[in-house]
Amino acid sequence: MSVVKVIGAGLAGSEAAWQLAQRGVSVELYEMKPHKMSPAHHTGDFAELVCSNSFRGDRLENAVGLLKEELRRCGSLIMQCAEATRVEAGGCLAVDRGGFAKMVTEKIRNHPNITVIDKEMTEVPEGPVIIATGPLTSDAMSEAIGTYFGENYLHFFDAAAPLVTAESIDMTKAWWQSRYDRGNADYVNCAMDKEEYEAFIKELVSAEEAEVHGFEDKNVFEGCMPVEVMARRGFDTLRFGPLKPVGLVDPVTGKEPYAVVQLRQDNAEGSIFNLVGFQTHLKFGEQKRVFSMIPALKNAEFVRYGVMHRNTFLQSPKLLDRYYADRRNPLVAFAGQMTGVEGYVESTASGYLAAVAMAAKIQGREIPDFPKTTAIGALGLYISDESVVHFQPMNINFSIVAPLEQRIRKKAEKNLAIANRALAVIDEMIAGGL
Repeated sequence: MSVVKVIGAGLAGSEAAWQLAQRGVSVELYEMKPHKMSPAHHTGDFAELVCSNSFRGDRLENAVGLLKEELRRCGSLIMQCAEATRVEAGGCLAVDRGGFAKMVTEKIRNHPNITVIDKEMTEVPEGPVIIATGPLTSDAMSEAIGTYFGENYLHFFDAAAPLVTAESIDMTKAWWQSRYDRGNADYVNCAMDKEEYEAFIKELVSAEEAEVHGFEDKNVFEGCMPVEVMARRGFDTLRFGPLKPVGLVDPVTGKEPYAVVQLRQDNAEGSIFNLVGFQTHLKFGEQKRVFSMIPALKNAEFVRYGVMHRNTFLQSPKLLDRYYADRRNPLVAFAGQMTGVEGYVESTASGYLAAVAMAAKIQGREIPDFPKTTAIGALGLYISDESVVHFQPMNINFSIVAPLEQRIRKKAEKNLAIANRALAVIDEMIAGGL
C-alpha cells in the first residue's frame, strides 16, 4: 500500500496523519521543528497553539460548536486532546496549551502507522501527499508551492495576544464573571471608566508599532485584527468590540462599566491569563506601557508579548476541490489555514476531510460525501466554490451551510435545528461505515 506523506504537524497535519493512520494507512509525517522554528512558535511539540488557547464557542447554536461536535463524533484526535486538557472558559472550549500540544505529540509519535521525520520539506513531492504547512510556511516551501501551482500566494497577517500572570492582576479592580452569567464565572473582568478609557485609547492609537515587512491594515483578517488597528477605526470601536461591557456588572458599583477588558485562563493551573481580543503588533515596551494603563493590570507581569506574523493562503476556489485536493492531481492535497479556512477548529476539519478522502482514494473506496448540510462539508464546498470572485479566509458560519426547508423565525432555534439536522447526517454516515 502507498505511504502518504503529510507535511506539517500543526492542527491540520496532526489530524490528517491520525485519520490516515487510523484507517490503516502508513504515514510519513514531516515537521521542521525543532530544527527550524518559525517566528511565532516556541516549542518542538506538534499542534502548538500560537494566537489563543480557545477553540471558541461550544454551543450547537454556534456554527463552530456544531463543527466541533461533528469532529468529536468522527473521532477527531484534536478534539479528543482538547477535551482532555480543557480549562474553564464559560461557554467556550479553551485548553491548557502546553498540555494539549504534548498530548497530541505523544499520540502521534506512538501510533504504529506513523513515522515522524524531523525535516524541513522544500518541494512539493509526488502524491499521495497532504501539505499542511500552515500560515507560517517556510520561505522555501512557500516558493515551492507557488512554483507548483504557477499562482501567486495571497498574503495577510495574524496577531497574537499577550499573556500575564494571574498573581499580578489587581483583583480589587477586577472580578470573575462570564457575560450574561452564561456558564461558570470563567473570565476576569477589568473595568475602565470613561476617563480611563479615553486615556487608554489616546495612547493606544499613537503607540509605536513593531516593524512588519509589507504590513497593511487592510490585509489583516478581521477575526485577528490587532487591537490598535481596531482603535484607529473610531473612539467607540473597542467598546462595541472586545471591550464591550454589555452583560457584565461591576460588583463594586452594581452597574455596567463604561468598558471592560476580559482575561481568559490560558493554562490548567490558572496561573496565566490572556487578554481577550488584544492581538497586537506594538513594540514590546509599548505593550507594557499602554496595557498597564488598564487599572487592574497596572502592575501586570507579562510572560509573553503579542506578536505579528505573516499568514499565507491559496486561491483555493481556482485550485482545490471540495476535499482540499489539487483539481489537476487528486493525490496532492492541502489542509489548514493555507486553504483559506480560518481558525483552529476549521483547520482541524480540513485536515480531517483531506485525510478521509485521501485514504479512500488509495484504498480504492468511495470518498465519503459530506454534504452542505454538514459543517465539515460546507467548509470544503466554500473553499472550492469557483463562483467566489474575491476569496477571503472564512470561519465556519451558518450562512455557508445549506438552509432549512422550513422557516424558523428565532435565530437560536433555527441554528439549533440546522445543527441537529447536520448531526443526524453525520450519525447516519458513521453508521454506514465512515
